[in-house]
Amino acid sequence: MQGASGTGIGNFEEVGPLDTNLKTRNSTWLKKADLLFVDNPVGTGFSYVEDKKLVVKSDEEAGEDLTRLLKEIFNKNVKLQKSPLFIVAESYGGKFAVALGLAAHKAILSGQLNLKLGGIALGDSWISPEDFASSWGPLLKDVSRLDDEGFQNANSLAEQIKQQLSKGQFENATETWSYPAGNEGGLGSLMDGPVRKKLKIIPDNVTWGGQGGLVFDALESDFMKPRIAEVDELLSKGVDVTIYNGQLDVICATKGTQAWVEKLKWEGLKSFLSESRTPLYCDSEAGTKGFYRSYKNLHFYWILGAGHFVPLEQPCIALKMVGNITQSPAT
Repeated sequence: MQGASGTGIGNFEEVGPLDTNLKTRNSTWLKKADLLFVDNPVGTGFSYVEDKKLVVKSDEEAGEDLTRLLKEIFNKNVKLQKSPLFIVAESYGGKFAVALGLAAHKAILSGQLNLKLGGIALGDSWISPEDFASSWGPLLKDVSRLDDEGFQNANSLAEQIKQQLSKGQFENATETWSYPAGNEGGLGSLMDGPVRKKLKIIPDNVTWGGQGGLVFDALESDFMKPRIAEVDELLSKGVDVTIYNGQLDVICATKGTQAWVEKLKWEGLKSFLSESRTPLYCDSEAGTKGFYRSYKNLHFYWILGAGHFVPLEQPCIALKMVGNITQSPAT
């Protein structure tokens, strides 16, 4: 799952069988698992609402919608029930993923959903906006993108966001953050061209990402809310949680991700943080590609040389990573 951009990015730019030129991708995650891409929440990608009041207004509502989808897919297919489901998300999609994980776990325990939850993977995920906002100034100064004045301005903005969040002023915090909604990447011509033609089910009045602004506006009060407690709850329930982050990501900087992980109340956190990191290598590619740390059901991958889109920028180690997450026997 992506954030509010639909899954075209994940499919065609990152892990699907075809790239944006519709050529075969050698590093497709299909080599390790079956893939299901979902335009979520409704209104992103090619999904749409006819009544604007039906767009979701919270991460929890998005999780409930996705759980209903899983019931439709898995409860009617005995073959699928034999394979574990891994929820993999990127960017804001990480918040939807933890909401879905909790809703699905509850439905499984109550007998309403027939599937085995294998785990959740949070890739460069927007779990704690406050920690990310606080990381931008130091990170950008360290890489010489900000001078002292810019550093102070960034920190002042982060402090303003922190104060707004502490007072529950979530919409104000979103306005302070102030990033305009829009389609990520240059996929419009591909999605509204060959992909639309191939699908044969998209109404003429629906364009890819056409309701993205509507979705963002509806989620304005939830956008800056943290979901650390939900990650904690998943860990306490024994659900496998994998976190991976691109070293060069700014939006969801590794520094911010590490900060929110250290806020977890999970009983295994201290032991997790004391574990040594293991260096990662990839086939014949030279050099260290990342680091890995794991304790019980919490796992963390630091991916070197990657930004916000790890599978796009480091496809080899990303494929190896997802094989480890799913424990895929495929080579």
